[in-house]
Amino acid sequence: MILVEEQSDVVVISLARPPVNALDLPMIEQLESTFERLAKAVPPTGVVLTGAGSAFSGGVDTKAFVSYGREERHRMVLAITRMTAAILSLSCPLVAAVNGHALGGGFVLMLCCDYRLVADDGALRLGLTEARAGVPFPAGPVAIMKHEISMGLLRQMTLSSRVVSPQDLAQHGLVDALASKEHIVEKAVAAARELASQPAFAVVKKQVRGSLAAEVQALAVAATDPFLGSFG
Repeated sequence: MILVEEQSDVVVISLARPPVNALDLPMIEQLESTFERLAKAVPPTGVVLTGAGSAFSGGVDTKAFVSYGREERHRMVLAITRMTAAILSLSCPLVAAVNGHALGGGFVLMLCCDYRLVADDGALRLGLTEARAGVPFPAGPVAIMKHEISMGLLRQMTLSSRVVSPQDLAQHGLVDALASKEHIVEKAVAAARELASQPAFAVVKKQVRGSLAAEVQALAVAATDPFLGSFG
């Protein structure tokens, strides 16, 4: 479900669950354990997160979610917050290579990244579509969205489930650069190396994003969610 490739000094993680790399419980827990491992043995020049095939991630697999019993649904909700906490704990550069659609949880994964490259494709769609999908946001993603997205844009995207183009998000500063699909991973690896070449990168990342990482980690440790009952 997750492919991990070491390209010299950079680790490339590919979400690999066809057809749209949707997140089910095993994949979420695998991402959590992978990033926990990387946080302990930090790659010298960073990590790239991308999707295998033509999608980045379609977010939570709603079909799998509704098939779970109550206990398993709650386990998945809490696992999502732990997964995001593990991702945010990484001290080295984390670069998103968004090669295809990124919806819901896939969009949140992009927000976890320090630098975001998105395919220059007008047909590609990004959005926070949980209201339409019928599955609310876990606590960790809510904290991340509030930290990374202006309140006006967050209100528009979440309450309407509106999907937008990469060009739209670039105007709002949520996307750092556009790249061709064919070269997006290559450019992401180069971006990770460039970020890591800065001697104080890890310290400045902690100064700028450390409060978010601490908030999500606290939510993960609490092992609860204020809206847990809303997940059935």
